[in-house]
Amino acid sequence: MSGALDLSPGIPAARRRGPILGGDPLLAGLVGLVLAAALGLVLLPPAPYLVNTVGQLAAFAILAVSLDLVWGYLGILSLGHGLFFAIGGYVCAMHLLAHAYAVTGTAPDLMQFMGWKSLPVYWAGLTSAPYALALALGLAAAVAFVFGLASFRSRVNGVYFSIISQALVYVAMLLMFRNDTGLGGNNGMTGFSLLFGWPMGAPGVVTGLAVATLLSLAAVLVGARALVASPLGRRMLACRDDEARLRTLGYGTTRLKLGIWCLSAAIAALAGLLYVPQVGIINPRVLSPDLSIEIAVWVAIGGMGRLGGAVIGAIAVNALKFWLSAAMPEAWPFILSGLVLVVVLGLPNGLLDLATLRLKPNWLQRAGPQP
Repeated sequence: MSGALDLSPGIPAARRRGPILGGDPLLAGLVGLVLAAALGLVLLPPAPYLVNTVGQLAAFAILAVSLDLVWGYLGILSLGHGLFFAIGGYVCAMHLLAHAYAVTGTAPDLMQFMGWKSLPVYWAGLTSAPYALALALGLAAAVAFVFGLASFRSRVNGVYFSIISQALVYVAMLLMFRNDTGLGGNNGMTGFSLLFGWPMGAPGVVTGLAVATLLSLAAVLVGARALVASPLGRRMLACRDDEARLRTLGYGTTRLKLGIWCLSAAIAALAGLLYVPQVGIINPRVLSPDLSIEIAVWVAIGGMGRLGGAVIGAIAVNALKFWLSAAMPEAWPFILSGLVLVVVLGLPNGLLDLATLRLKPNWLQRAGPQP
């Protein structure tokens, strides 16, 4: 705890930290692998299906990092991060449909389904990709701000915050199932045909989306590492370990938690924005509490409180899910449950324990001194 609260040890932070990734060889290696994968997709693109899968896994990794920032470094377990992921996804879908309509003049299926003669006013400006990006990140951050301000000022934390956040995403799911929201209702939105004027299914577009997602993952990892290695990151750890003591020392924990919470929401929205054009559909099922719980499982399995662990957990679990869901779809929930038990009992720090060869279960570690 003293290390976490040692916020000004006398050596200037800029000199003490050194290179951003220098203190975390695992993360540096992961960033290198991500960049190498992006370069490999450009120079030697594999089959489109594999490229698409890589892009989806990278989007899930970004989503896991967003949760790890608030859970692993602030101690706030959100079971509603699927909401911010969905905000990014829905805004991206609206942009893709509006852009295609403006270019081709062909009304999307959504307009015919809703009986619209033209797109409603709240779709205004969504033909612009920069505006759609700003709207997705800003809207997610705004929703997080309102929810976080009410929760953190009331000092709602622990399991109560987790339950309320899951209730929020569940209410959003019920709302999005309604047709009168104008966002596709139960069917959601699909039929995306163009991206920046290019056919969505073209090999170059598929590769470009995957590469953009990989580069975004690398940027998010570097930025998140810079954050947690900074003096602000030390305050995050201190807040996680003993928030009351940090408040006693005169630090404002509400503003700290609110700022990181909104940043996490924006990163989750970025993941959703990159994910939707690669899967070609968005519907209210993405708001199911199941996804929000799965995000926490990815982080826990990979290693909470380590950015590299969040990436490893998200990629490992979803790669296994993609493979087993095709071979044995009915067995996947049981396999995931078993994997969680193995990690909780045998690898308390997640799969990162494998990197340090700490493979013995907790009960063996407590049995006595090892020879």
